[in-house]
Amino acid sequence: MARTNKRYTAEFKEGAIKMALNSPSVTSVAKNLGIPDATLNTWVRHAKKIGQVEVSTSNDKVNNVDISEVIDENLELKKRVARLEQEKAILKKAL
Repeated sequence: MARTNKRYTAEFKEGAIKMALNSPSVTSVAKNLGIPDATLNTWVRHAKKIGQVEVSTSNDKVNNVDISEVIDENLELKKRVARLEQEKAILKKAL
């Protein structure tokens, strides 16, 4: 039995990704659209990876975000926090 791959338009994918990101459940969005949830999860993961994600800020401004930059910044900040906590512990011992 041959397996056929269904093709989706770029517009459909973009709309599905936006719906999935604004919904609490990717599975429910996939079910409503009639596509496999694994397919939609793959699209969302890929969009986040290449930075095609739009994020709304508190002042309702929408920005395109490069996820890799956010991840790098987060790692740098975690390192900085760890270093500061070590410094704080050393100063407490000195007192």
